[in-house]
Amino acid sequence: MTEFWVSTGHHLTRRDNAGELVVTDELIMAWLARPELVPPDDSCTAERALHAGLLAAPRRAVAPAEVAAIADADARENWGFMLGLRDRLLAAGTIESGYRALAREGMGGVPPLFLDQLAGLILRNALDGCEDPWTLRAAELFFVPQRASFHDGALLLASAELVEEAERARHAAPLAAMFDGRPAAAELEVLGEDTEAGYWSRSDAFSMAFNLTRARSREALGRAIAAFVGHMHARKVEVTPLPAIEDEDWRWFVGLDAEATRIGNAMWRGETLDSDALRRVLALFRLDFVDAAPRALDGKPVYLILAMTPERMVRIKPQNLVAGLPDDAPPRSRAS
Repeated sequence: MTEFWVSTGHHLTRRDNAGELVVTDELIMAWLARPELVPPDDSCTAERALHAGLLAAPRRAVAPAEVAAIADADARENWGFMLGLRDRLLAAGTIESGYRALAREGMGGVPPLFLDQLAGLILRNALDGCEDPWTLRAAELFFVPQRASFHDGALLLASAELVEEAERARHAAPLAAMFDGRPAAAELEVLGEDTEAGYWSRSDAFSMAFNLTRARSREALGRAIAAFVGHMHARKVEVTPLPAIEDEDWRWFVGLDAEATRIGNAMWRGETLDSDALRRVLALFRLDFVDAAPRALDGKPVYLILAMTPERMVRIKPQNLVAGLPDDAPPRSRAS
């Protein structure tokens, strides 16, 4: 089996009998090694003592007074977030159970950085054994923020962090950038039949651009969505790309991101969308339950919407596919 996404830390955990990832001491210690939590040289005694104590006993209870004693306000906030998340995950027992609880009870108080890490771990588990670089690159959208660019008729998605780095480099040489004329994402290697073999050696760099215009890319994103939903709900589903939603009696949708939710809710209310909003819709999918579908659907599919913000950011919210899919409640939109 080809290895990928080592940076998620999946090798630091193990599966329980249900195939979910157990929260291990090794995983918690890896989080403690993050730069946001490693005390800097000028940190106070209280912060250094808290960090050292947790490295020695990652599960130990931490009294509120220990965090309150930290002198730096940002450090106190970071520790509060991390310890709150640690405790919720330990109480849940597995990464997946903890994520379900967060999705259904509210993600407030958990920084996007940690939510992305949890989503990456879950996708790495759900896609274990996958040998298709297209599906894996599509799945990066769940936990690597993307910037959308348009170049030569293609819609390119690339790591927002890498695009920003490329743009900063261009500012250092504005004349060259002016004559080049390409978006920064076009400087990255784009996943294709001639480049897919290179995905494995750079999977942890998240450095390949993804052409969502291609049918193969949208199909790959459908497979990634189906793998995540199947893993988190223990239900087999099929996800099919669509050119448009032509169902006049659609019962349920899930916005895959905040912008898509806003657009979908406007459509749900029968509002007319302006051209700018329509241009921000990047992809549409149909989700069908292969197993017995929830009664709330009344035989209808779930429609999925992917969009970008006005700043061309694409941030999938995997929690919407946990809390937003129908159960046996009365039909309504479950996007959030």
